Amino acid sequence: MALDARRAAEQAARQSYGKLIAFLAARFRDVPAAEDALSDAITAALSTWPERGIPDNPEAWLLVAAKRNLLRRVRHENIRAGARDRIMMAFEEAEERMNADNSTFPDERLKLLFVCAHPALDRSAHTPLMLQSVLAVDAATIAKAFLVSPQAMSQRLVRAKIKIRDAHIPFVVPERSALPSRLESVLSAIYAAYGLGWDGVDGETSKQGHLADEAIWLGRTLLATLPQEPEAAGLLSLMLYSESRRGARRDVNGQYVPLDQQDTTLWDAEMIIEADKLLRLAGTFVRLGPFQCQAAIQSVHADRRRSGVTDWTVLAKLYDALVLMKPTAGARVSHAAVTGKVQGPAAGLALLNRIAERDIVNYQPYWAVRAHLLTETGETASASSAYRTAIGLSDSEAVRQFLQARLDAVAPPGR
Repeated sequence: MALDARRAAEQAARQSYGKLIAFLAARFRDVPAAEDALSDAITAALSTWPERGIPDNPEAWLLVAAKRNLLRRVRHENIRAGARDRIMMAFEEAEERMNADNSTFPDERLKLLFVCAHPALDRSAHTPLMLQSVLAVDAATIAKAFLVSPQAMSQRLVRAKIKIRDAHIPFVVPERSALPSRLESVLSAIYAAYGLGWDGVDGETSKQGHLADEAIWLGRTLLATLPQEPEAAGLLSLMLYSESRRGARRDVNGQYVPLDQQDTTLWDAEMIIEADKLLRLAGTFVRLGPFQCQAAIQSVHADRRRSGVTDWTVLAKLYDALVLMKPTAGARVSHAAVTGKVQGPAAGLALLNRIAERDIVNYQPYWAVRAHLLTETGETASASSAYRTAIGLSDSEAVRQFLQARLDAVAPPGR
């Protein structure tokens, strides 16, 4: 019973964290205070639910507990009477909603995403802040993804949250005139969350799937709010193409299966159809952006389910366009991998060699692609070294085993 209650508390916290933080912060106008209040509520749940039983509505229990924690803070701090009244009314509204038949309250995570992307905040904090505040990704995981120290990332996040409070940044989806400067950061954060869930950086399958699902939900909500934004449609299409292959990424023994070797009958056909429609919708606006381009790349891979072959030449042209639009390390490494397929491994290696060392020193895909291309050119010693680096940088045990098998094929153990 105690173990079940603890698991229920952890699940409720994981599934509701961003929704609760967004609701609380929008009314209290203080993200750190909302996070502290919810953290205390979660701690209380972990200690009281095993004794008193799991509540009928865990999300409601956490909201009410966090609300009480914030109200205690209001009473003990020097807050204007008008602000105190506004906060009290907001929380009364929340409790009324939670006590209604549907037992729901407004999901305002999209507002919090745009708050985190406000131009008053340091741009380098936008995506990390969204990942932590909206999707409950811990600072250490974010730091690893952004190749900075956990301490530096924590400081960056704290400064951004204080700025939101002190600058009185409003919790609203901005007017259309203010969208361009903030939409890109929101799109990037949603995709970064999906990427973390897809890669399973946190090492837990259930958390991995949950984070990916949350990112897709946010993508759907963003598109519903901004139906005329082609990049919003492109992002959702991109995530759905990728998600359609989830069931084929591991074999029956749990071993990693690379994309070009996956059984296409295991891909989700309905999800691919939806992704196709979204990509066509984005194309009607005649404004091509990087997320649409990445979705187009995934559509070429998805077409293998119908044709049985991958058109690598088309992929190479799409990657040419992507690196012109957004020359990230990921885009350039993938460009090199596809170029190696089309023009030969030497051409792919030439592209890899142009990437600055600071961008790839801890970037696992770079070393995996480099190892593969070096193997193709017969440079086994260098390939072995690259494989070892890639293995050391991999967070997934399944991927490590896959790369180890490739390394053993290049340099058999005992030789």
